[in-house]
Amino acid sequence: MDCSYFDAGVCRSCTLMGVPYAEQLEGKDRLARELLSPFGDAVWLPPVASAEAGYRNKAKMVVGGTADAPTIGILGEAGRGVDLRECGICAPGIRAALPVLAGFITRQRLEPYSVPDRRGELKFVLVTESPDGELMVRFVARSEHTVARVKAGLDGLLAELPRARVVTVNLQPEHKAVVEGDTDVVLTRESALPMRMGPISLRLRPQSFFQTNTAVATELYAQVSSWVDEIAPASVWDLYCGVGGFALHVAAPGRRVVGVETSREAVRSARASASAAGLPQVAFRAGDATAFALGAVTAPELVIVNPPRRGIGAELSAWLEGSDVRSVVYSSCNPKSLAHDLARMSSYSIRTGRVLDMFPQTGHMEVAVLLERR
Repeated sequence: MDCSYFDAGVCRSCTLMGVPYAEQLEGKDRLARELLSPFGDAVWLPPVASAEAGYRNKAKMVVGGTADAPTIGILGEAGRGVDLRECGICAPGIRAALPVLAGFITRQRLEPYSVPDRRGELKFVLVTESPDGELMVRFVARSEHTVARVKAGLDGLLAELPRARVVTVNLQPEHKAVVEGDTDVVLTRESALPMRMGPISLRLRPQSFFQTNTAVATELYAQVSSWVDEIAPASVWDLYCGVGGFALHVAAPGRRVVGVETSREAVRSARASASAAGLPQVAFRAGDATAFALGAVTAPELVIVNPPRRGIGAELSAWLEGSDVRSVVYSSCNPKSLAHDLARMSSYSIRTGRVLDMFPQTGHMEVAVLLERR
């Protein structure tokens, strides 16, 4: 993949840009195997490749410049906006939407927030595209002043961007390195974006985590479902479940599945998806995954964990080590933190594993491993 922004030195976020993709994938696979080799004589499946470009289903774009000439992209070294609206890793539908949103910013006089000057209103535009080409558009702003301006121009925006199913304004008034605040004002009739993933359609609400690469995420869910069905546990926990992707995909007749997630919005999404899919045996709880495990009276036969980059940590690792859980599926976006966690779980070994390339052109990857008691 070629990128004019990278070649010009404007954006260097994609640190592997210019490296042949086969070399990128082989390097990630090799690194994961090396880092995890102390934890069992694993059978490693072939890595799952991604499209090199246009794979990213979500764009988190900083809004800079002025209302008359907005930039949509990142902040440069001086804290000023750098326009990246033609970013090649973004899905084509997102790239097509960004110029429309730039025009909307100008038309509605949404003044971009200046980080150096600490003034202005509009901080970010967040755009997510579903597998069916529908969009969720979220404007992150400092105050409800922006809500009124976006609402006033909403009909025109929807006419120009008919694929926009969900439009919100997120309120983030503070001057700090946080993308979004706690409150989303939903301006459309629909408040969730359907994300069709194989046999399951997930309902993505604002502020709910979702994998950024839809095609590879579909492969990840299928792989984990295959492992779980092979083991055929009667009970499963999906910890850090997000919008319920793993929990809903591993549901089966007679199998009790519980998903746990701190985000209440994500739990609302997961419950709605379970109801729509006719899966009453899948339950979701809003709360901390570690606290849930430590407070449980009994443990399930299998646990799925999909934590943030820091991993599951010492406390949950110790609980798993001391539990009678037979099998663990660990999906990690950071093989180094995965290795740290496995070092605390000496009773488990990796039976099989797989690298799934969620993030081409970068050094990041997803690694899924099936752990079993030694």
